Amino acid sequence: MTHVAVIDVGKTNAKLALVDGETLTEIAVITRPNRVLTDGPYPHFDLDGHWAFFLKGLQQFHAAHGVDAISVTTHGAAVTLIDHDGMAIPMLDYEFAGPQTDSYAAIRPDFRETGSPALPMGLNVGAQLHWLLNVDPSLRGRIKAIVTYPQYWGYRLTGQLATDVTSLGCHTDLWNPNTGDYSPLVKALGIADVMAPARRSSDVLGTVTPEITARTGIPANTPVVCGIHDSNASLYPYLLDQQDAFSVVSTGTWVVCMAMGAEQPVLDPARDTLINVNALGDPVPTARFMGGREFEIIRAGRDVVPTGPDRDAVLKGIYLMPAVEPSTGPFAGRKMTWCGQAHSDGQEMVALAYYLALMTDTCLSLVGAKGDVIVEGPFARNSDYLDMLATLRQDVRIAASATGTSVGAALLALDRPQGPETQKITRHPDERLNRYAREWKRKVNAP
Repeated sequence: MTHVAVIDVGKTNAKLALVDGETLTEIAVITRPNRVLTDGPYPHFDLDGHWAFFLKGLQQFHAAHGVDAISVTTHGAAVTLIDHDGMAIPMLDYEFAGPQTDSYAAIRPDFRETGSPALPMGLNVGAQLHWLLNVDPSLRGRIKAIVTYPQYWGYRLTGQLATDVTSLGCHTDLWNPNTGDYSPLVKALGIADVMAPARRSSDVLGTVTPEITARTGIPANTPVVCGIHDSNASLYPYLLDQQDAFSVVSTGTWVVCMAMGAEQPVLDPARDTLINVNALGDPVPTARFMGGREFEIIRAGRDVVPTGPDRDAVLKGIYLMPAVEPSTGPFAGRKMTWCGQAHSDGQEMVALAYYLALMTDTCLSLVGAKGDVIVEGPFARNSDYLDMLATLRQDVRIAASATGTSVGAALLALDRPQGPETQKITRHPDERLNRYAREWKRKVNAP
């Protein structure tokens, strides 16, 4: 039996999970909020707090179950700058608006070269680096290496420096997904000599350092794999054994729709489409929106179980129109509106679920998705979301066992040719859902 400890940092929470290599189930999980700190020169993440939390959890997991390998997955749009003493500066929060400057817009490569659209705030890593290097010119003389975020944790575990192709390929502006090499921006920023080597996500980065062994009890020969961008961790299990065209919808703070095996569509960067790079190094047409953030905005802390009458009322004509989070997604720049009035919390939650499914379907259409649609993450437990999505897409599936980013990351460390099983969402045909979807699309496309 193999147990893989997974450091899993999303935008909202940081998690440490222990995955059983035989059953692909999480046998232990601990979490803490991924708070943004404001006590420095710019908003940044509490990496030292996470590190203490991870070390304590690794010690507990090893004492209780044994840890045979460690893997890492994190959100994208994040890099760390390493000097000879460790972190050169705090890791900037990508929702900080400072990096968006005219001087950066003048040097960033074209979308046709990088598959990376011009995004707001610091969502393009190149914009972060440009801004940081201009705000603090002394950085150029201090930086030993630039590493993408999963590999920051790998560096602390092993002392080895790297980047990974999935994180470099996540709208950074730094990578050309078609050539599998850096874009001209790396040279333009003057960072070519400090970019840590680009590795495959499943490469073994190294083994844990003596310090880690002393603090956790984990043996010194325990391997640590390079690590992976979190949406690609959701995709990875299905790359192992899917032969036909399929798509994965990774749900969390972001809803990320990735299409494999479809004909290459003409992507529109204005609609938040992009080219990601998967764990095998291949380009992946992708569209996304901040669906989890939108869910929490509308939910507003309420814990509601919708009823049948709630659904009946919504299907008569209560629509949530985009965009709840207007800075990203296929309808960025639009202001959220309600068409029709919800008269209960349950009705709002049903309309929200249908909205999220229709937004997901829009994203899948933008990337030319074909075949099975596999839903990963929290939305895979939302029956109203799944009912609407299954109305719009022929074959919607969810994982038969607990899965998602942690299991996908764990598979990087396992010699296993197959990912988790999936189960098809079966539903009772309801023409009202089709009519509702047609009307929502008519409204959203109206002048």
